Amino acid sequence: MKPVCLVIGAGAGIGGNVARRFAREGYHACLCRRSDGQGLEEMVTSIRNNGGLATGFILNAVEPNAIEDRVTHIESKIGPIDTVIYNLGAQIGSVPLSDLSYKQFEMGWKLGTFGLFRLASTLFPLMEERGKGTLLVTSATAAVRGNSGQHSHAAAMGGRRMLCQTLNAEFSSKGIHVAHILIDGAVDAPDTLGKMLGPEEFQKLRQTQGLEHDGLLLPEKISDTYFHLAQQHRSAWTHELDLRAYSDMAWWNNKTMLD
Repeated sequence: MKPVCLVIGAGAGIGGNVARRFAREGYHACLCRRSDGQGLEEMVTSIRNNGGLATGFILNAVEPNAIEDRVTHIESKIGPIDTVIYNLGAQIGSVPLSDLSYKQFEMGWKLGTFGLFRLASTLFPLMEERGKGTLLVTSATAAVRGNSGQHSHAAAMGGRRMLCQTLNAEFSSKGIHVAHILIDGAVDAPDTLGKMLGPEEFQKLRQTQGLEHDGLLLPEKISDTYFHLAQQHRSAWTHELDLRAYSDMAWWNNKTMLD
């Protein structure tokens, strides 16, 4: 039986590329995304056509028991989950405090923090019993720096980061590797940056900073880091790292962000 890699948030960017990377290395990739069943099926078919094992699921992570039931199903029908990637975004847009509703703020928390808690609560007892497992959590600059209009996102990502630290403190000695991956820059992905900018502006940005310019974070290259983290020996585990394109400045050196 092949090891299982579960990707929650398997869109066309980081999540989908991570699923492909793990499938290429012999894992059974289980891809979960909220919508676009056709896109999900195309991704699964692509992995299979390249010799990998993959199964796709539509998953609305904010629905009660959706994460819990999916983990239980995969564990019983496909196999033990060796590695899980929590790649759900929690960006609801830039909203000033006066316009931010309770429901909007809560949605960021549900996606950013509560969903991760539900995942760990369901899966970690199983990993602890096996004495091993890996949780890789995609995060954002907002986890370490708030910004105007980003109340929901910053609170969600900050909570996500701290939850990773508390999970690591409790479970690393039990064989479970938790890594918080801070994506400090724009990712060349149509379903994240592309949706935020719109198709036309996204393509303009790609022409000047993406593609062969390597000025945007390339999901395929990000996936190499995720796979490396999952293979680390426990004597030298990485628990937090940040990724950015070579031409970007880290947020603490970026005068534009500091103004």
